[in-house]
Amino acid sequence: MPERVSNHSTSSTPATENLNSYDIAQQQFDTAAQYVPELPAGLRDWLRGTMRLLKVEFPIECDDGTVKIFSGYRALHSRVRGPGKGGIRYHPEVSADEVRALASWMTWKCAVADIPFGGAKGGVICNPKELSRNELRKVTRRFITELGDSIGPHTDIPAPDMNTDAEVMAWIYDTYDMMHSGKNNLPVVTGKPLTMGGSLGRREATARGCLFVTRRAIEQGAVPGLQSLRGARVAIQGFGNAGSYSAELFAEAGAKIVAVSDSTGAVKADKGIDPKAAFAHKKQSGSVVGLPGSTTITNNDLLHIDCDILIPAAFENQIRSDNVAGVKAKVIAEAANGPTTPAADKALFQRGIPVLPDILVNSGGVTVSYFEWVQNIENEHWSEQRVNEYLREKMEAATDAVLQMQLEIKDRNGVSVDLRTAAFALAIKRVTSVALVRGIWP
Repeated sequence: MPERVSNHSTSSTPATENLNSYDIAQQQFDTAAQYVPELPAGLRDWLRGTMRLLKVEFPIECDDGTVKIFSGYRALHSRVRGPGKGGIRYHPEVSADEVRALASWMTWKCAVADIPFGGAKGGVICNPKELSRNELRKVTRRFITELGDSIGPHTDIPAPDMNTDAEVMAWIYDTYDMMHSGKNNLPVVTGKPLTMGGSLGRREATARGCLFVTRRAIEQGAVPGLQSLRGARVAIQGFGNAGSYSAELFAEAGAKIVAVSDSTGAVKADKGIDPKAAFAHKKQSGSVVGLPGSTTITNNDLLHIDCDILIPAAFENQIRSDNVAGVKAKVIAEAANGPTTPAADKALFQRGIPVLPDILVNSGGVTVSYFEWVQNIENEHWSEQRVNEYLREKMEAATDAVLQMQLEIKDRNGVSVDLRTAAFALAIKRVTSVALVRGIWP
């Protein structure tokens, strides 16, 4: 999962652009939809919006005997290509617009990866650091109970996201199973512990997908000035699940990790950072700051570091109009959701810096979630080698399809578009084709 870092600029210039995630998601849709001639106007309006948004409120008796009220959301964007799919996050800043944006991005992500899911997302407004394990379990069980039959193995399937993990997914499964006894309910949620139907390779899937996409794009000549991962200098913003595993996997592929960060700050080392040493230091001290052999910098400094590959693996709106000018990377690979704003996208495209978009780069997580769902339905358990090989095939095919769509748009319209627009256009085209074949019910 991406790790949340500060959403505010350390630049002296204040951000003036619209940073609302849902508005950005709709703007990205509108930019790409014009290149999908198969999309009828009415269907366009429907795919642009949100199919369903639920808000629930519920009380929890805390360990000290007090009662607190919690609020949560679950957004379903589309079920055109299959059941909704998307994570559940726990954070004080969870909002309706955030989950609606993330749900729509998930629809396009699944379509780019060509897996039979639509998009969904959910979250509870809370600070998990202020809750005991018992209180967190109560919040989870009550939230799932309140969602009721709006989730299900063939309708809407949750997964881990920010501040949720395999243990939380186990609580979700158990709660749903208690409410629907006598059925195979394992496919109702993915990201579960291995002992109860989880898939091998799931923890590293987002990072591994990021590696496969970045390597494929370089091999296909989509990154000017970069011929190989070997020796490439990589800076990673965010050192949670996606960031820490990306550091490890890119290092194993021969790249050099020159900077990493978390919510407390960032560090750099021109000679390279050992990802395992950084992870051990963070586990011991609670921060990557202070890592022996490194120099402390800010998260904003990390975005401006001289590197070949910049991997935002933190949160939305990190690269914006007020700080994009300092970006020196040859390519940006978005392991986080929505880290680059439309204004920054435009500036980077004009400078010839390709952005490998989130709906392509971080689709490895939902792809292996799909593999877990299939294994649960078929009562199978695949080897890690099989999972990773299937993932590689999916990510490389998706990368090739996005690059091909970029070429098709130029050939058909005589204009060059960035890779995000190409990825959205590919996804919209795939969803549209299924919607038109299915027809509008009734």
